[in-house]
Amino acid sequence: MLDTFLEALSLLGRLDEHVLAIVWLSFKVGLSTVTLATLIGLPLGALVAVASFPGRSIATVVLNGMMGLPSVVVGVIIYLILSRSGPLGGFGLLYSPPAMILAQTVLVVPLMAALTRQIIEDAWREYANEFRSMRFSLRHTIVSLLYDCRFSLVVAVLAGMGRSLSEVGAVMIVGGNIEGFTRTMTTAIALETAKGDLPLSLALGMVLLSVVLVLNAGAYNLRQWAMRKYG
Repeated sequence: MLDTFLEALSLLGRLDEHVLAIVWLSFKVGLSTVTLATLIGLPLGALVAVASFPGRSIATVVLNGMMGLPSVVVGVIIYLILSRSGPLGGFGLLYSPPAMILAQTVLVVPLMAALTRQIIEDAWREYANEFRSMRFSLRHTIVSLLYDCRFSLVVAVLAGMGRSLSEVGAVMIVGGNIEGFTRTMTTAIALETAKGDLPLSLALGMVLLSVVLVLNAGAYNLRQWAMRKYG
């Protein structure tokens, strides 16, 4: 056990090219996913929180329920869509990073939208009368609330990043876990553990855990700073 741990530290210490390539791809896919999910999920969650429309309660229940989407089911659906016989098969995206980004975005958007809905709904209850008295349009109301709650919404963005970085099932199905092309930290950990390469698995696990801790520490410090500055 100690030898495995020391070898894992050695891989990290000498900046092993294999490890760096896997970590870089994981970040590239994760950041792309979170960017797309933020652009879709935050406005969607705010819209459900503020707008009045038939079926709003159902939309809320659906959003909350989709937070627990099984990743392998999403992976299979995206696989069928991107396969040669699927509607997007002509683009040749299967077993590529864009396919992984698409699958992860489908998983992350409901999570970020549901968290955003709760945050914005709480703010809307407090400021609804002010917005109505100023005759804000729906679009201006959503933009204003998103800006006002921007520090709280960091939690939703980080939750999406954590879901993206820790995803295994969907990216394994649509990405194929191809070495040097679609192998992320989580898929590499699963494969290398099965192969018995525990030092590499442990090294990647240490990187993944460190990233999660740093992101959460950053979010905590940001919210503390915002509370001190804006009360």
